[in-house]
Amino acid sequence: MGLHTELGTRQTREFMDARRHPRYKLEVAIRVYPRNASVVRGHTVDISESGISVMLRVEIPMGEVVRLEFELPEGPVEAHAMVRQRNAFRYGLQFVESGTVPAAVARICAQLAMEQSLHELKLS
Repeated sequence: MGLHTELGTRQTREFMDARRHPRYKLEVAIRVYPRNASVVRGHTVDISESGISVMLRVEIPMGEVVRLEFELPEGPVEAHAMVRQRNAFRYGLQFVESGTVPAAVARICAQLAMEQSLHELKLS
């Protein structure tokens, strides 16, 4: 198998693994900094420990690594992510910090998981 095929297979496997993290609804303003363009402003749709879904009005190329800035209740977050999916104005971005998740993202996912579980218990 060639290097390109091995790399593509590994990236596909990593992306599939990333999708195993639960997603939690999160709607906050976000700033996306593409490599060769000015800041793109949008809002988040959901978040997981492996990535974030955002709504943007400006096209960003698939595969591009971008810098993200957004606010969580405990403070500002800056992260880097790769554009992995696009459906109209909705983008799927995978965090690329060497397999680590910014601590604030891990904490908000844990908090949102607890809130979701409590909400589900109230409904049952």
